Amino acid sequence: MVTKAKPDDGHKPDQPGSGSGPRPTLVLRKARLIMDAFSTDRPELTLAELRQLTDLPATTCARLVANLVDGGMLDRSGDLYRIGTSVLRWAAAAVKGIDLVRTLTPVLEDLRDAAGESAGLYIRREMQRTCVAVVPTRHQVIWQLQVGLTTPLHVGSGGRALLAFDPEAIERVFALDRERFTDHTLVNPDALRRSLQRTRQTGVATSQEELAEDVAGVSAPVFGADNAPVASLGVAGPAQRFTAQEVDAYIPEVLAAARRASALLGGRFAPDLDDPQPARRSRHVRPSRLGA
Repeated sequence: MVTKAKPDDGHKPDQPGSGSGPRPTLVLRKARLIMDAFSTDRPELTLAELRQLTDLPATTCARLVANLVDGGMLDRSGDLYRIGTSVLRWAAAAVKGIDLVRTLTPVLEDLRDAAGESAGLYIRREMQRTCVAVVPTRHQVIWQLQVGLTTPLHVGSGGRALLAFDPEAIERVFALDRERFTDHTLVNPDALRRSLQRTRQTGVATSQEELAEDVAGVSAPVFGADNAPVASLGVAGPAQRFTAQEVDAYIPEVLAAARRASALLGGRFAPDLDDPQPARRSRHVRPSRLGA
């Protein structure tokens, strides 16, 4: 039996010619506003806090919260609400099913097309950064970025993008003897600390001839569902094309790709930025085509 939704549910019948499929109902959008109010920084919220964060009418918010509790999507303890165990089970299943390379390769392809340079995806293995995916540039002169290429975390933008948001890894890096590859490799503790601080402030890491004399790049971290960095991505190429101006121009493209990749993995980009300001953009910056 088909029943008509109450007006308060915000349900609107599909209009002829309005699209090929059903439109999301307002009630689901409102429920998502409530679920999105929770974060690792705010794992428990009162009803009053939920009303304030969602800007929903008091009666609507109270009704939806009660329904979410009944459905197991929220748990209640006294006056506090938190994400329910049903959602945690779904999240665990989703994370287990994610193939990092398969999921993020379209992001790398769009980043390559937007920036015009080779795009790479990196993960941390112990104290090394390992390249796990590459989408090569169409330029004739290229930096041979290869899957399987492994370098220390302190070397290059891809490694430091991972390192900057991992306190345990930072502690270990400073406790080790840091290998030098060129005169520009950041082995000096003060210089390395300043570089990591800039990455925490801007969300991006840049490098100029740290791994090899003719290589430069810019990278950003990718965050997973627990808001911890699970990978980094960026563009790299010959230093002759990666001048200071060009690196500055690639930053918006790389940031947009990292935000999109984090969202695909259920995360939120750079949730713990020391100074949540956008990265510096010069007058030469290209408008980003990747979206947020």
